[in-house]
Amino acid sequence: MRHIPSCETRDAEVLTFADALRPTNEDYDRGAWLYVPDHYSEYRYILGTRGRRPLICIGVNPSTAVPGRLDNTLKSAERIALGNGYDSFLMFNVYAQRATLPGDMDRELNPLLHAENMKAFRYVLEKSEDSPAVWAAWGAVIETRSYLPRCVRDMVRIGQEYGARWFTAGARSKAGHPHHPLYLKKDSVLDPFDDLDAYLEGLSSSGGAGHRT
Repeated sequence: MRHIPSCETRDAEVLTFADALRPTNEDYDRGAWLYVPDHYSEYRYILGTRGRRPLICIGVNPSTAVPGRLDNTLKSAERIALGNGYDSFLMFNVYAQRATLPGDMDRELNPLLHAENMKAFRYVLEKSEDSPAVWAAWGAVIETRSYLPRCVRDMVRIGQEYGARWFTAGARSKAGHPHHPLYLKKDSVLDPFDDLDAYLEGLSSSGGAGHRT
């Protein structure tokens, strides 16, 4: 199933993160899943399993996955989280708008959606009992929109407040972009994202555009 946005998110009704946390349905096991908002909509802040040591996987934007019906990307993210010793995974995204094809995303940043997404990011960082583990997994798709690098930089800044540790998995592209989870081996190990600052500088200088792999 493909999700095609019905409109720009500026023209859609977007719940604040605080409002999105309020339960509206009981169609899944809330003790096992974290899903915000808890119903299918034009955006998704968080989807993942509950635990004390989650691996926070960062993609570009959400597609159609919901609790109990993960797509192949999220299935891979969960396998790699468990294989690297974490007890759960949380799928987060640089931008919260649902779109199966990133080219269908908003042409311009929706400041409200971004601000609420950053509140959601703080929330997931607080879910770790120790220093949060954040897996950069957005791939070269980060080049799709010029505003996406800015969103990443905001996330890194917030992560610093919580002592977040950043990782990648698999080979990175020639432009330095971290590998997308979909085609990673199931036994892939996490590598420290030691040159994150230099990578961000490269995104800044290129304006988000560059070599695609």
